[in-house]
Amino acid sequence: MSFLPSTRPIWPHPEEEGVVQVIDQRLLPHKVQILDLRTVEDAIEAIRTLTVRGAPLIGASAAWAMYLAAFTSPGGRAEYPWMEDCCRRIKEARPTAVNLAWAADRLMEKLVGVPEGPERIVAMYEEAAAVTDEEARRCRAIGEHGLPLIQEIARVKNGAPVNILTHCNAGWLACVAYGTATAPIYAAHGAGIPVHVWVDETRPLNQGSRLTAWELGEAGVPHTVIADNTGGHLMQQGMVDMVIVGTDRTTGTGDVANKIGTYLKALAAKDNGVPFYVALPSSTIDWELEKGSDIPIEARSPDEVRYVHGMDDEGRLTRVLVPPAASPAMDYAFDVTPARLVTGLITEKGFCAASREGLLSLFHEP
Repeated sequence: MSFLPSTRPIWPHPEEEGVVQVIDQRLLPHKVQILDLRTVEDAIEAIRTLTVRGAPLIGASAAWAMYLAAFTSPGGRAEYPWMEDCCRRIKEARPTAVNLAWAADRLMEKLVGVPEGPERIVAMYEEAAAVTDEEARRCRAIGEHGLPLIQEIARVKNGAPVNILTHCNAGWLACVAYGTATAPIYAAHGAGIPVHVWVDETRPLNQGSRLTAWELGEAGVPHTVIADNTGGHLMQQGMVDMVIVGTDRTTGTGDVANKIGTYLKALAAKDNGVPFYVALPSSTIDWELEKGSDIPIEARSPDEVRYVHGMDDEGRLTRVLVPPAASPAMDYAFDVTPARLVTGLITEKGFCAASREGLLSLFHEP
């Protein structure tokens, strides 16, 4: 089975009503396993455990969770108290990515004027499908708007590969299709522009070395996995032409929350004159927040730091304890990069400055 950037990590079961299927991202790249989600509890657990992850995909997962909530509601009536309680629990699954609440609330709003019963289930299905399709279209457009940035560097380099550094996984696995940070890369690769991607391993869960490297390899994009602390050295040596990352929440003023370690890459890029771009769909903008310091930062299990998952020499999936068993650990999932360190934002409507004025040049504040 071949996986391309247009592949989707979530879809309704083609033969069984009331079932949503996802790729279990915890097992990649060594095992591709499809999971069936049958209840809202299944969907919430998938979001919480990173079976599905990445802001746009979390939003799509929340939308399908609302469909499952309606489908499994008492008597199939999808009454407001039931749906409101499910919506609340879905939004509590993870705190940082704004897409989660955005999508769940959007589906709740869709219930207005729809009679209780089968019509509500149909409405939830159709709206979940719409959310998913819209995110795919946004990501494709992000690729189209980010492509000129790569083309300009390629012209200056006279055919030499454009070296792009990315952090974490902001590819189709995280974003329904194409990805955000990877969308311009796929567009450039498809246009015949030589590109090479430096893939941060992205500790503690290695979403770069496990997921981004797997995606790029499946698409035939040249890439090299590096330790998280290598990026600054590469920039000092002139081996990075640009940085493109994704975001889980961006304030209305352009501050960006992304996977832990992004801030350090932005600092290194600033010091070395390397352009630092953030790719995002408008669903990830939180217009209500003025400052990045107001973004809730998720603290996860210390075991994500203490243990490393992978495949041993015998081909078995396993996990290994790295530090002393008695050593405490801390696991913050995200950090905030201030707008002053961001060269620009790549969105589905075009490129803009990382500022309220820049965002308002493309979008109307809701």
